[in-house]
Amino acid sequence: MTAPLLNPRLTGFACIRCAATYPVADYLEGCPSCLAQGFPASVAAQFDTLPPLARAGTGHGLQRFADRLGYTCFPSLGEGDTPLLPLHRLATELDLDALHIKCESANPTGSHKDRMSAQFIARALDIGAPGVVAASSGNAGASLAAYAAAAGLACTIVSMPAMPGPWRRAIEMAGASIHIEPDSLSRWRHVRELVRERGWLPATNYLNPPVGSHPFGVDGYKTLGYELAESEACIAADVIIVPTARGDLLWGIYRGLQEQVDEKRLGSLPRLVAVDPFARLSRVLAGDDYRANFAGSSPLVSINGPTVTYQSVAALEGSHGLAVAVDADQAIADQVRLALEGLYLELSSAASLSALRVLKSHDRSIRRAVLVGTSSGYKEETRRA
Repeated sequence: MTAPLLNPRLTGFACIRCAATYPVADYLEGCPSCLAQGFPASVAAQFDTLPPLARAGTGHGLQRFADRLGYTCFPSLGEGDTPLLPLHRLATELDLDALHIKCESANPTGSHKDRMSAQFIARALDIGAPGVVAASSGNAGASLAAYAAAAGLACTIVSMPAMPGPWRRAIEMAGASIHIEPDSLSRWRHVRELVRERGWLPATNYLNPPVGSHPFGVDGYKTLGYELAESEACIAADVIIVPTARGDLLWGIYRGLQEQVDEKRLGSLPRLVAVDPFARLSRVLAGDDYRANFAGSSPLVSINGPTVTYQSVAALEGSHGLAVAVDADQAIADQVRLALEGLYLELSSAASLSALRVLKSHDRSIRRAVLVGTSSGYKEETRRA
């Protein structure tokens, strides 16, 4: 395997809330200053002058954007450059001029998480971490286990009893161990123990209130923003709809698109819409404290949970976006509807279509939309119809 190579253009990290700057290091708990004040917030990678984006067709996947990432050489299983597909019949049904879906289910382990794993594992190898760990309901665990296996790193995934069998099998087949905790918040306590007592590098958050995942990993998600910025369908979109838990992907898309606006390669930022499994982000945007716990539960396991992050709020406010809570029964129906278009997506991913229906019911001016299909449905255990 090619040794990881840190990008010489990487100058450090900056807090996305207070703008404090820090040297290159691992900020596992986000911005130290904001954390000390009781307002946890993520940090984001900062670069010296970035090179222009490589054109589509010049290289493949994340490697095409290597000069704009934390690591220019990193373990790869072929992630990135996922297809953007038109949904003509659904566009007609919803009275839209155009509807597209970005199929992140086409990544090697079937979800967008591979974009994070590639950069995160490069960091783990570079600093000589004895192992890697993540709290995951499935997608992040399957991805991290696969990339850790390819890199020869020990890996532990901390999950909950209801983890579906296909995800569990994928993780175990890759040689990773699984540790079960009773609920989402207790998972973070176990991750914290492995980090502080054994020196393992965490791919995901372990604080409550939370911050985003490891900053090197989250930076990998901006490549999805780059790919969206290459498409006329996305440039013209009124909304880009993103299933959201702690907001790593939402922030990464925002960051990638915003870089293209700053570099004047994109005229304006499309409005981002976060899919909530129940009212969380929508309540924060209406004035609730982002550090609160929000009561609710949902079968949308990949985006479920009682917490939000500052990075989610910042991405929505920066794009003049909003959050939409979806009905689980509608998401189940929309999973079937997308399957009839040949797209079998995880329930949490299909919920992006449900959010679009809610938006259209309140705003008929929406004419063009892009859904982010975050994950394949083949990993789900229970058939819903």
